[in-house]
Amino acid sequence: MRLIVAMIIGITLVSLGSSWYEVGAEKDALRHDLERKAGTLGESLASNAESYLQTGNRAKVEEMARQYTNRDHLLGIGVYDDDGSPLAVTHSLDSSLSPPPQLLKDAVANNRIVSRFMLLHFKRVYLLAAPLHDVDKNVAGGIIVVHEAGYIRTEIFRIWGRVFYHIAIQVLVIVAITILILRWSLTGPIARAAQWMKALRTGRQAVQPSATDLDFLLPLAREVAPLAESMQQARAAAEMEARLRNANESLWTAQRLADHVRSKLDGSNLYVVSNREPYIHNRRGKEITVTVPASGLVTAIEPILCACNGTWVAHGSGDADVETVDSHDRLQVPPEDPRYTLRRVWLSAEQEDGYYNGFANEGLWPLCHIAHTRPTFRTSDWEHYNAVNAKFADALVEEIGDEEHPVVLIQDYHFALLPRMLKDRLPHARIAIFWHIPWPNPESFGICPWQRELLDGLLGADLIGFHVQAHCNNFLHSVDRVLEARIDWEHFTVSRKDHESRVRPFPISVEFPEEDIDTASSIEEERSQLLSELGIEASFLGVGVDRLDYTKGIIERLQAVELFLERYPRYQEKFTFIQIGAPTRSRIKRYADFQAQVEAEAERINFRFKRGKWKPIILQSRQHSHKEVTRYYRVAHLCMVTSLHDGMNLVAKEYIASRYDDRGVLILSQFTGAARELRDAILVNPYDIQATAEALAQALDMNIKEVVDRMKRMRRWVKEHNIYWWAANLIGELCDIRIDAKRSTAVADKSVGRVLSRRRR
Repeated sequence: MRLIVAMIIGITLVSLGSSWYEVGAEKDALRHDLERKAGTLGESLASNAESYLQTGNRAKVEEMARQYTNRDHLLGIGVYDDDGSPLAVTHSLDSSLSPPPQLLKDAVANNRIVSRFMLLHFKRVYLLAAPLHDVDKNVAGGIIVVHEAGYIRTEIFRIWGRVFYHIAIQVLVIVAITILILRWSLTGPIARAAQWMKALRTGRQAVQPSATDLDFLLPLAREVAPLAESMQQARAAAEMEARLRNANESLWTAQRLADHVRSKLDGSNLYVVSNREPYIHNRRGKEITVTVPASGLVTAIEPILCACNGTWVAHGSGDADVETVDSHDRLQVPPEDPRYTLRRVWLSAEQEDGYYNGFANEGLWPLCHIAHTRPTFRTSDWEHYNAVNAKFADALVEEIGDEEHPVVLIQDYHFALLPRMLKDRLPHARIAIFWHIPWPNPESFGICPWQRELLDGLLGADLIGFHVQAHCNNFLHSVDRVLEARIDWEHFTVSRKDHESRVRPFPISVEFPEEDIDTASSIEEERSQLLSELGIEASFLGVGVDRLDYTKGIIERLQAVELFLERYPRYQEKFTFIQIGAPTRSRIKRYADFQAQVEAEAERINFRFKRGKWKPIILQSRQHSHKEVTRYYRVAHLCMVTSLHDGMNLVAKEYIASRYDDRGVLILSQFTGAARELRDAILVNPYDIQATAEALAQALDMNIKEVVDRMKRMRRWVKEHNIYWWAANLIGELCDIRIDAKRSTAVADKSVGRVLSRRRR
């Protein structure tokens, strides 16, 4: 309604503006026409009057005054002598022209024609006065000609009436057309949007309207789309919970995790620390885009932070990150429905290179992965590692402020020193660190020049988590060898500096999506389409998904494929292995060299076996989205995970979670954490190329019943022990830890004393 009113007002104003100009022009034309006619007539009458007066024929003058009246808007004339006395005046003007107007006096005095529009006895007239001359050309009197001018005003009113009539017609026509257009263009999209929301409300299958339908409702669509997604998620969660209750099961979902942790936190705030941030802002031309890195950690932790309005502290790595934060380096996320705070920490290029590329990935990474790559330790890298951990500690202390019972969850090997830094400054905080990579045996760990500082830093945490018990044992043995501490092997705790740390295994997992309705025939169709896109012909597909990292056993995997094709030539021109290799840490020479080795090995094997449209190996060295990777999982007959050493390796679990059809065989390295759980995989020693080649043959020759039975058992395990189960156990145990108030106060006093002592020195 407001739109129509505004349109009417706008059309009226525009029409009035243009009409005002047109009416003004018409008025000027009418006045000019009257002036022209009056001027012509006045000159003619003045000439006649002069000739009559010069001959003394006054009767003719009086006759002229009587004749020239009521003719073409002429009201009459008046003839006067030089002293203003009337000689002849039209009868109807006797009272109006007595005494003579000032206009006549001006014309006689100035000896020139004078004219003017004026009111004469409340009547609008046009007066023209002209001097009359005698035989000697001296002024002997004057003549005044009076025209009625009211007709001009009448004509203007008539024109305005016509204008308003036209405006009314225009408004009615345009409004009618607009209403019809709006009805035709809005009724359909609004009806479809209403049908969509009704379907969402009632739980029926809902298809979101097309983008063109929602374009004109963009602000509303921006709000409705997240609402619709939330409704779908809530309905799916409710349906899943109902199914679980009916099946007497207790699977973990995002909603159940959020509710569980919220009750465990009991009003406390949760603070998560990681090197990688959950949302990265980058500039693409003039626009800023936001991306969510593929990470199981984001999947597990974000529902908790949303539920408790927590805070995530991470390194701001995007080139537009600084443009999106406030003055305190914070922003609210997720972008479409802000529920928690992301606090970004800024690192210089030198700090990032020393802390991340240097100490973390050239030092700790090869140290903890027994993959026979020599770790590199530099004093400058160690100093940057210290400085960055201290910078994150400062950011956390600032975020926590005077929080009474904060809960802090630190992620991975980038922050081994952070637990101690935090505990010294915030002894009342509950602190956990989860170490996502393996922990080596004490002899291997002893290579590190700063092993004492790293162990002491980790023992600042109240809870230290690893993937498997073996890594917990290695950590405790390392502590026993390096530090003065009391180890309780029965309860797996370490006591040091009046503080107790629990050491526990928490095997991480993946999200287990709701089952799809895919059938074997649709999988076959998808496989055929993928082969067509790749431009190859094959009957069997294998897949490997890894970062191009020397710990993942990719070279050994490709060599096993080569040996398999050599030993089982019947699979030549039938079996193709697709290796998805995401480039990583390319600034480090060891990684750049390794990528080149993988590419060379794939090219060598292809050159040896390639026939026509078939080739044994397809190497895709680029980043793939989770959706793209899942497509490969679903169509592959087997998946190879041949890590030389891995904390868990989630590729194995992702492959299982994606196989709704209960098909597919997993070949899994015995040196992964996942091997402790997925006993129905074909376990291999990746260093044994011959055994791995035989595992390929076993997988492809396995009868379908055994394939299905193995996959069902593994899927049941992953479903029951998903990423939400992992997060619930880790954070639940951390929240159950009781902090000794007296001990916390004593530790705090010691910490303050050390700070004051350093200041005095």
